[in-house]
Amino acid sequence: MTASVHLIYNPIAGQGNAEQDLAMIQSSLSGLNLQVYQTTPEIDADQLASQAVASGASLVIASGGDGTLSLAASALVGTDIPLGVIPRGTANALAAALGIPDEIEDACRTILANHRRAIDAATCNDQPMLLLAGVGFEAETVEQADRETKDRFGTLAYVIAGIRQLGTINPFKTVLETDERIIEVSAAAITVANIAPPTSVLAQGPDQIISDDGLLDITIVAPEGIGGAIAASYQLFRTALNEEAVDSNDIGYFRAKSVTITTDPPQKVVIDGELSGMTPITVKSIPQGLTLIVPAVSTDRPLDSLTGLPDLKIQHKILKSDSPSPEG
Repeated sequence: MTASVHLIYNPIAGQGNAEQDLAMIQSSLSGLNLQVYQTTPEIDADQLASQAVASGASLVIASGGDGTLSLAASALVGTDIPLGVIPRGTANALAAALGIPDEIEDACRTILANHRRAIDAATCNDQPMLLLAGVGFEAETVEQADRETKDRFGTLAYVIAGIRQLGTINPFKTVLETDERIIEVSAAAITVANIAPPTSVLAQGPDQIISDDGLLDITIVAPEGIGGAIAASYQLFRTALNEEAVDSNDIGYFRAKSVTITTDPPQKVVIDGELSGMTPITVKSIPQGLTLIVPAVSTDRPLDSLTGLPDLKIQHKILKSDSPSPEG
């Protein structure tokens, strides 16, 4: 890799010393023709990545939290320019999902090894989405996890915020429309995942979320009260650990290429860890639209076990269907 390499660096990400972290990155990648561009309140990662594409960069590296990585990736979708990742955020969900090290020097070694892999990207209401969109409970939890708490407790900030939210669960009516069917259901949380690590508990309905299958994984959580919410969270956590599809009357899931979600009343939406408006939303998969540099070993399961059909044990209505819906 001798052509220009653009490093997009978010200096306010994470809990470390930004100057020291940047110096470590520059030292670790000293063999590359590295050009550093820092985000500011006026210039975000997507703008810097677009400039990198226009200038003919051979590689774009993004260093920051999941929001920074998602924005940088959005400008690279549909190009042959790979994205290298140096995670420095609170959750680092993208890195965790793809096995990218969260230590700076190890992440730099992964970039230098230059193992490339095409993964899916997505959009939510035409906004770039790399990880997931959360409706309802997850969005409320992210809103409660303020910067001071995240700086102090890291990923535990989301757990603390989630516990606080358990006492205020408010189910809502929702309609989910795909190319094949329209589903009506009452829910407390809906997660539409493109990529998600086991720590993204509310996304863990299916047996595994595959990063290059061209499908979105939609998980619907509809618990009865606080006890039901705790039980549902435990079921989803077990699913993530065991890589087995969830089996609960409070949780349903299905896969689709795209989905439109409307709710009554309107619900807050979080995209890749950042609050982003209210429902309705339309999420669309962009199959293998992004090239990432990842570790050579992949933990993803072969795709022959996947299906786009719903497994909704929770109470629901199929308002429209172009194919039979399995019951179970």
